[in-house]
Amino acid sequence: MAELVFLGTASAVPDERHENTYMAVRGRLGTLLIDCANNTFVRLEQAGIPFQSIRDIILTHFHPDHVSGLPSLLLNMWLMGRQQPVTIYGLSYTLERMEKLMEFYDWATWPGFYPVNFRDIPQQELSPVLENEEMRVIASPVHHLIPNIGLRVEFLEVGKSLAYSCDTEPCAEVMRLARGVDVLIHEAAGQALGHTSAAQAGEIARDAGAKALYLIHYETRSKDTTTLLAQARQSFSGPVTLAEDFMKVIF
Repeated sequence: MAELVFLGTASAVPDERHENTYMAVRGRLGTLLIDCANNTFVRLEQAGIPFQSIRDIILTHFHPDHVSGLPSLLLNMWLMGRQQPVTIYGLSYTLERMEKLMEFYDWATWPGFYPVNFRDIPQQELSPVLENEEMRVIASPVHHLIPNIGLRVEFLEVGKSLAYSCDTEPCAEVMRLARGVDVLIHEAAGQALGHTSAAQAGEIARDAGAKALYLIHYETRSKDTTTLLAQARQSFSGPVTLAEDFMKVIF
């Protein structure tokens, strides 16, 4: 059994109940962290996820609401005695900038720091990211303001799958990435440059043949976020859920 935990669900501006969008995929072999927003160490504790279980971190793109928490997380885990290595995956555009950021923190001088390995993801559709006996992760470029990827996670032992659009305009790449998934997690920040409305997310879920849709990266400061559900249901007949912080999806 595996589970996805929403550690944050807000778009770029969080509020007191919603952190910026990022999530963790937990399995018996460890935890995969997808992006790393503010105060990740405490969020993991609140969600009951041991920091020592994190083996892999995928950074989708280099916007602060998705990666600004990584330096603090790496520091916190070191100060709390972590020794196990961690692998960070992302496009070369993303990883080059993250490595430069860490150089500003002079992390090479942190004594006894655990190994951190960077792995480039090719900017090509359906690129393999990681695979073990429990899950397979693949990535495709999506249409945002800077280079960005969406993800597909296949849970091999139970025959289930999820796809995550990340921040993107409606695009065929997401539809192909999400073909036939059990759960599509799609952003709903609104119809704007580099983003998608809830109505458009519903169309993508329908066209991809997804079984269920979760809306994420939405404007949490809106007075009535429930209208997003109605908009998505105009075209998608399957279950539609508004993702909330600490909500879990079991696979």
